[in-house]
Amino acid sequence: MRPARALCSAAMVTARIAVLGHGQVPVTEPVLRGDDLGVLHGDGLFETMHLRAGRPWLREAHLGRMRRAAQAVELALPPTGALVALLDEISDGWPIDVEGVLRLVCTRGAEGGGPPTTYATLAPVPPSAQAARRDGITVATLPLGVPARARAGLDWLPTGSKTTSYAVNNAARRWASRSGVTDALWISTDGYVLEGPTANVLWLAAGALRTVPATTGILPGTTAAWLLANADQVGLAAEERLATPAELHTADAIWFSSSVRGLVEVRALDGVRRPRSAYTKRLQALLGFPVPPDEQPG
Repeated sequence: MRPARALCSAAMVTARIAVLGHGQVPVTEPVLRGDDLGVLHGDGLFETMHLRAGRPWLREAHLGRMRRAAQAVELALPPTGALVALLDEISDGWPIDVEGVLRLVCTRGAEGGGPPTTYATLAPVPPSAQAARRDGITVATLPLGVPARARAGLDWLPTGSKTTSYAVNNAARRWASRSGVTDALWISTDGYVLEGPTANVLWLAAGALRTVPATTGILPGTTAAWLLANADQVGLAAEERLATPAELHTADAIWFSSSVRGLVEVRALDGVRRPRSAYTKRLQALLGFPVPPDEQPG
């Protein structure tokens, strides 16, 4: 039963923007120049974190991934301490009972040169993400047009980086919407499962929680990595391996994982309905993501 005091509704919480060196600014105030390379060329990086109890979850893992990506694209990030201070500043005073989407963005800055543009945004987690945790999602496979192991061998290609060049990701999600499903699952030309446009794929088979190895060039997911590292707490082994769509169809369960949605169960793959897995609630509880009262694990 909830305590007598009223909890803050996400609908009552106002979104925020904070710019490095300037603090919080009105959300209606422009923070990017028209010649910013993040706008002109998608030349930048970002990380999205889940804000819970007023704090960003897995902050160090996200900042570490951003720093590795910055090295790959030769982008000079501000010092880690400055980035942490920016995240603390925008999170200060956020209601502890409201889930937040905390995004950190760093672009290469103005076309004519100068320092990177660095800012953070914070907004309540959308109801669609919470509904996906509760109800699951439907997914269709979509060819990506590359062999599973090809990208890892291209040392010039910034694979595994969360860049602001999101045209391909957005096109895949629009395709999914037109196709009447929630999301897409990219498949390599040699027939292996890769990742979703904004999520990693995990599956349960032979008592093991499995995901695709990052050596394929997929984004190394912070949530997926945490789950594999802690899978033994729910009695599962952990494995990274390649799999085909046919193997996924025979898996005991399939999930998409991401920072904001957490873990969502795939309830249909390429039109084939799937039964619910009892492990969904167990893994969601292990992650510590809020679960609706009627979905609490027994």
